[in-house]
Amino acid sequence: MKAIIFTRYGRSDSLELKEVPKPEPKDHELLIRIHASSVNSWDWEFFNGTPFINRIMFGLLRPRPGKQRLGADIAGTVEAIGRQVTRFQPGDEVFGDLWDNWGGFAEYASAHESSLELKPANLTFEEAATVPQAGVLALQGLRKAGQIQPVHKVLINGAGGGVGTFAIQLAKLYGAEVTGVDASHKLDIVRSVGADHIIDYAQEDFTRTGKRYDLIIDCQNFRSMLNNRHALRPGGTYAMIGGSIPRVYQLWFLSFIASLTHEDRKLCLVAEGPNKGLTDLKELMEAGKLIPVIDRTYSLSEVPEALRYFGEGRHKGKIAITIKS
Repeated sequence: MKAIIFTRYGRSDSLELKEVPKPEPKDHELLIRIHASSVNSWDWEFFNGTPFINRIMFGLLRPRPGKQRLGADIAGTVEAIGRQVTRFQPGDEVFGDLWDNWGGFAEYASAHESSLELKPANLTFEEAATVPQAGVLALQGLRKAGQIQPVHKVLINGAGGGVGTFAIQLAKLYGAEVTGVDASHKLDIVRSVGADHIIDYAQEDFTRTGKRYDLIIDCQNFRSMLNNRHALRPGGTYAMIGGSIPRVYQLWFLSFIASLTHEDRKLCLVAEGPNKGLTDLKELMEAGKLIPVIDRTYSLSEVPEALRYFGEGRHKGKIAITIKS
C-alpha cells in the first residue's frame, strides 16, 4: 500500500509517498481501507517536532522508524476484522481519530474497534474525515462549562479553523450568544457558520474590551492566563485547546492557586482523549444540525502541499485529503 512517510522534522522534502506493508488487524482491530483523511494542528506540530515533548515521544533529532507516519482523522470502509471484533463487519463505512497510532495519510490503517464509529450516512468520506479530531475537541471544550444556556456568552478564539467552525455551530445549537475571534481573512467564514459578533485579533484584544464571557474556547492561545481569566464572568470557564507548553504550565499553576483561594472562574485544559463524544456529533450531522467546513481538498500525493498551506495559516475550516485505493 502507499503511505506518506517523513524522516526529518520540518522538511517538506522529507515527506514521501512510499510503498509500505499493509497492516494486519489484531484480535480487537479493524483493517480500514481509507477513503479520506484531514489535516489537524497536531499533524503540523508532529511534523515540525514541536512542542519539544513530541521529540521525546517520537524521536529527538528525527522521527524514529515506526513513528514516521502522519494523519489521525480517517473515514473509510472496513475491509477485515480481528477475531474478537463485535461492533463492525466488513463493508461498514466508519470514521474516527487514530491519534494513538497515527497513519491516516495512507491507503490502509488498522485500529482498535473502540476508535471508530459508523460514518454519518449523509456525509461524504471527505466530509466525515474532517470531523473526528476537530469536532470532538470543540464538543469537549463546550462541555467544560457544563450545560450551556441561551443566556450564556461564548467566545471562541481561533474561530475560523477546524475546531472553531465546529465550536461556533455547537454553541449556537445551545442558543448561546457567540463571539468569534480570528484573522481578518477568516472572519467571513466565522460569521457564515453562525457567530453573532466577530473580532479581528490584529485590531482588538478581546481580553481588554471590558466584555466578559461565560465560556472562552481558546484554539490559539497567545495571551497570558491572567488576561484570559480577566475576560471571564464570575463562575465562567476558560477551555484551552491550542497553546504553548509554557501556557499550559501557567494554566495549571493558576488552577492550583484558584483551588486554594476558592476562585470560581475555571481554567481548563481540553485533553479528554480522542473520539469522546463522536457518537453525539454523528447524530447531529445526520440530523443536519452540524456541517463540516472544508476549505480545500488535496490528494494523498499532495500532502506536502496541504501541510504547507496549513502552516501558512490561510485555511478556513478544514483541509481534506482524498485517498484513492
